[in-house]
Amino acid sequence: MTDKKIKIAVPQDEGQLSMMFSRGGPRAGAGRKGIGETKKVSLTLTKEIWDELEKQCAASELSRSEAIRRIIESFYHKSN
Repeated sequence: MTDKKIKIAVPQDEGQLSMMFSRGGPRAGAGRKGIGETKKVSLTLTKEIWDELEKQCAASELSRSEAIRRIIESFYHKSN
């Protein structure tokens, strides 16, 4: 094991301690950018519909959220 020095720092935004290394680490503006507003929703569907959705997600290599987002967006784009 090497003797690398670790710094403890307090980020400006959250006030939580984080480990800082000589390179990298938490930075303002880092990470995936949002595509819109996030709201948590509970959705009840039959087991058969959930199974179809899961199959489609696996075949398309999409997350469940992304698949549902595309379904909703296509519905509203057709309506306008």
